[in-house]
Amino acid sequence: MKQQLQFSRNMKIFRHLLTASVILAVATSCSDNALIKGVLTDAPQTAVVVKQLSGSSFNVLDTLMTDDEGAYSYKMPIAKGQPEFVYLFRGDTRIASLILLKGDRVRVVSDTLGKYSVEGSEESVKLQEVENEFSAFLGRMNAAAAAGDNAALSKEYVDYYRSRVAYVISNPASLSSIPVLYQKINENFPVFSQSTDALHFQSVHDALAEIYPDSKYVAALADEAKRRKNLMALDMQIKDIEPTGFLNIELPSTDGSKVSLADADAKVILLYFWTASDATQKMFNQDVLIPVYNEFHGKGFEIFSVSLDVDKGVWASAVKSQALPWINVCDGLGFDSPAAASYNVRGLLPVAYVIIDGVLSDKTIQGEKELRTLLSSTLK
Repeated sequence: MKQQLQFSRNMKIFRHLLTASVILAVATSCSDNALIKGVLTDAPQTAVVVKQLSGSSFNVLDTLMTDDEGAYSYKMPIAKGQPEFVYLFRGDTRIASLILLKGDRVRVVSDTLGKYSVEGSEESVKLQEVENEFSAFLGRMNAAAAAGDNAALSKEYVDYYRSRVAYVISNPASLSSIPVLYQKINENFPVFSQSTDALHFQSVHDALAEIYPDSKYVAALADEAKRRKNLMALDMQIKDIEPTGFLNIELPSTDGSKVSLADADAKVILLYFWTASDATQKMFNQDVLIPVYNEFHGKGFEIFSVSLDVDKGVWASAVKSQALPWINVCDGLGFDSPAAASYNVRGLLPVAYVIIDGVLSDKTIQGEKELRTLLSSTLK
């Protein structure tokens, strides 16, 4: 009798343990899924197609039907360290773009025209932002093309390219940088069209590989970076990329010694491309930059001035005659300088970038007022 009671108690314990194990297994399995809960406004009983990015095309994963309220949901298994780019379509209209990580719980509200909001996924929010910015850029390009305004076309492209360079340099570990790198104005004109853009592909790959070493998207990025490196003459710069918030450049100063941007020790660095052969730019040095430098240098401001003069004698003479007190460098290669290529400086000078606390900023400096405002607010 005692043996029967003991056996009964053991069976109860076993059943409890088995139930707990099943619950734990189910919970673990569910946590591996990413869950999308969406609403397609004013679209009851409507097909929503779920597609997964595969290379440069899409694979259809499933077709969902919205309920009478336009709601739908979808669970997708996501392996650890292997995020997925997933896109939702109503017919030919994309109604959401998502980057899903293991365990994500994403809420999407879309309309039938493709406008949507997303919550619960920081990477998806970033992806939406970069897609919106790209769409606005294409709109401006189309307007300039329709007006036959080639100058506006060129300016729009240069401004947008610079903003995208700043984005991927500031967000190398974000998956949203991957589609930015692959953006195309048309089939034959990628936004990142310079051979030296291999630097950006490589730096984003290196940052993401630390977090997602098994990701197919990161592996594809490695292949593209390798392909681009084979096209460029700056292989030595690729091998020595450091995990900084900007692309480092190293050029000779007036005494011939190499000076590195990464060695500039200041809270705010103005990376300034100019030419000493332009009297207006020399005047800007004298009337604006020197007074501003003298006022803010002691508070943490530095200027890294890159001359794109071909005649280094003209540059060195200007540095000496104007007594320019900041860091001055020049390799005499003009617009063929690797420094100019790395920051997409071509044709129009001066060009200024701002590095704040070691990170390239997207702030635009077009004159003394903007520079003083930035320095006054940053160097308090």
